[in-house]
Formats: sequence, structure tokens, C-alpha cells
Amino acid sequence: MKFVDEATIHVAAGDGGSGCVSFRREKAIPFGGPDGGDGGDGGSVYALADINLNTLADFRFTMRFEAPRGQNGSGAECTGRGGEDVVIAMPLGTRIIDLDTDEVVGELTRIGQKVLLAKGGFHGMGNRRFKSSINRSPRQSTPGSLGEQRELALELSLMGDVGLLGLPNAGKSTLLASASAARPKIADYPFTTLYPQPGVVSCGLGRSFVMMDIPGLIEGAASGAGLGHRFLKHLQRTNLLLHMIDVNPPGGEDIVAQIKTIRAELAEFSDEVASREQWLVFNKCDTLTEEAMDELVKKSIKRLRFKGRHFVISAVTRKGVDALCEQAMQWVDAHRPKHIDTFADDEPSSTA
Repeated sequence: MKFVDEATIHVAAGDGGSGCVSFRREKAIPFGGPDGGDGGDGGSVYALADINLNTLADFRFTMRFEAPRGQNGSGAECTGRGGEDVVIAMPLGTRIIDLDTDEVVGELTRIGQKVLLAKGGFHGMGNRRFKSSINRSPRQSTPGSLGEQRELALELSLMGDVGLLGLPNAGKSTLLASASAARPKIADYPFTTLYPQPGVVSCGLGRSFVMMDIPGLIEGAASGAGLGHRFLKHLQRTNLLLHMIDVNPPGGEDIVAQIKTIRAELAEFSDEVASREQWLVFNKCDTLTEEAMDELVKKSIKRLRFKGRHFVISAVTRKGVDALCEQAMQWVDAHRPKHIDTFADDEPSSTA
């Protein structure tokens, strides 16, 4: 199935049912009084985090969701039936944004989490509600209020522990295939990866993390150039970034300049993402001699004034891959929340 990470939907909650004007009329009860019942509440629209979904592809075909209105009240103090709620299943990592106000309605980050998208209308009141000592035969009632309607943008940011970034053909997909069971497309030309690719990296019994490969970035990606501008947001849910570097780029380009280009694009996209832990991964070490490789790494680190961790690997031959994954696993374990709430709260969350 084609990966879809953006969609627009329209949600409409049900209107509240109107109250009823009615009077009790029975043979042996001459002064029955008002008995008009209240209307029912309109149905609301919720989003539900479903672990079985991983794209927003379904919303290409179904873009409108409407909850039923509440029934009107009737005589004999009968209350109208409330409208049933509509629950929309969405993948984990979905951010929901109101297009009219740019408000973030909610983010689905926990299995089973519910977010209120549109609240149903409140029921109208029947005339029995207006009975008093000075108004014994009220003939007024109230209509139900209108349900909320919203145009919503859905943005899916896949949830991973480690994100791979770098220029096209830096070896990100090769590393993902080498370290995990994922089988991304690998070829000797730029922009082989067109969609984000997750893979689970196992480092022993009960020890694993999710590695996320995004399409290669180029200069101007944060402003819309190339493919990366649509997928940079997938790095927002990764805590550790591995910057993949081709040590033997075609054309003999300066790898330090390439590193600075990617870091600048990351900073332009988000200061918060750019400030996260970043490791430099010098890939394709099998294409250089050991002495040339050591000299290249030392000069690059010195010119960048880089103080973080760096690794030298060959994703094709797997040289250094296991050591890199083990270090990444230790870092993820140290920074992963100790208690992860994977179930929904008793009450649905909402900023609506």
C-alpha cells in the first residue's frame, strides 16, 4: 500500500434534539400539566489510536465523518434518544490540526488513546422544565444546540527511537536493511527512498529499538526542495539522530560541507529537533584504506569541532554495524521513559 502521511477530513458532530411542548391529558386527570420531554444529545466524533494502522491511506477515500443528531423529546416526559458517537481509527503518531485556527487538537501517542474532535450538540429542554408556581402551563421549549463542525488536517509522524538522516545515497537504507529485518529499496541512484521506512533492530533477548529511515535531504529541503521537506517531521518523534556520511562521495565533494548543509536544513526546520543528540556515522569505509579513513575522520571532526560520538562503519559488509547498534541500544535504554503508559486514560483527552 502506498504510504500516505497527510490527509484532510471534515468532521461534523450531531445536533441536539429539540425539547417537546406537550400536556398530559387523561380522562380522570383534568389538570395533568406539562409533560414535554427533553431532546437527546447529539453524537460526538472521536479519534482513536489504533496500533493496527500505519498509514492515512484510508482517508483518501473517506473524508467526511458525521455523527447522528439527537432525537426530539416527546410527550409523557419521554426523552429523545442521544446520537451515537463516531470513532475514527487512526495510526499512532497522528497529529490533528484545526485548519481554521491552526490549533493542534491532539496527538495520538498511546495505544487506545481517544481525542475529542467535535462535540455533539446539547439537548433542548421540554416544557415540563419550565413549570413553576406562577407558570403552570408553560408553552415554551428550547431547541438543541448545533454540533461542532471542523476541517482537520492529519499529519502522521512515525514513531521511532533512532532516526537516520543524510544526503541521498549516503547508505541509510543499506544500514536499515543490514541492522534490521526491514527490506527498503536499495539502488545506486539518488532518492531511492521515497517514503519513511521503519525497522526494528534487535540487540538481544528483550532488547530492541525502532530505526527510522527518511528520504535523503538536499540543500533547501526545509523550504520545499527535493523530497525531504515532507518527511523531516518524522524525525520529531525520534530522540537520537544518526547522521549518515558517504566518505567517498561521487565527484569528490567536501564531506564537511555536506554535513554542514544537512545540519543547517535541520536547524531551519526545527531548533528543537536540531538540538537533539546527534552522532556522526562515517559510512562506506570499505572504499578507503584504513589510514586514509582515519585521516579523513580526524580532519572532519576537527573542522566541525564536533564533540559528540562518531562511528566508522560499512553498511554493506556490516563492519562496525553491530557496535553502532549496541551503543544506540544503550543510549535508547538510558533515555527511554521508565514507565510507559500504553493504554488509554479513563476519559478521552481533548483540547477542543
